[in-house]
Amino acid sequence: MFRRKLSALDYHNPAGFNCRDETEFRNFIVWLEDQKIRHYKIEDRGNLRNIHSEDWPKSFEKYMKDVNCPFKIQERQETVDWLLGLAVRLEYGDNGMRGIRVTPQNGRGMGSLIHFTEPQHGLVNNPDFKAGVMALANLLQIQRHDDYLVMLKAIRILVQERLTQDAIAKASQSKEGLPVALEKHILGFDTGDAVINEAAQILRLLHIEELRELQTKINEAIVAVQAIIADPKTDHRLGKVGR
Repeated sequence: MFRRKLSALDYHNPAGFNCRDETEFRNFIVWLEDQKIRHYKIEDRGNLRNIHSEDWPKSFEKYMKDVNCPFKIQERQETVDWLLGLAVRLEYGDNGMRGIRVTPQNGRGMGSLIHFTEPQHGLVNNPDFKAGVMALANLLQIQRHDDYLVMLKAIRILVQERLTQDAIAKASQSKEGLPVALEKHILGFDTGDAVINEAAQILRLLHIEELRELQTKINEAIVAVQAIIADPKTDHRLGKVGR
């Protein structure tokens, strides 16, 4: 249930995170505070980092109060989700938490805790939107960009070109070629090794196939250019010969 937010925060194992594992949970909290939330000063994080201490639950409970988490320590999933939401907003919000005030008395959901004081916060500047785009980009292995709209456009193009039903059907079609007798094709040189000679013959045939595909594309481009040049709509009166 946390995978999208964990991916947006570049967590090392977003798919396998288990908040019920005590050691993994404590290490996760330390990582979240050290790398994303940074509510404490570095010198004040000692108790939270000491994950093997018997007093760690008390340190974590104090940490929850300090960041105004509305959940109890026993409500682990809700706490993790709330802390991830806070981290996402700090990571992707404009200039950190500028223009945002936290009011824990208003409710238990993150939506009721966060209030924008600036009058205009469109979808593009929404931290959840940015986190979602970043998670999709990571999932589809798309290079990051400072402009989230550019990344969203790249995602749309990739989905249209590769993930539509037609594209998937075309990619899944098996291409059956004709059997080739390698002994009928002269390599032109001898490496002294029969296996290497056979591999060289295969590479040569593949290269020839690529050249044929390239020649076909060149021919298509020539035909397209000729169609433009020979367009009967061309007005020859616009031309001028001599002075």
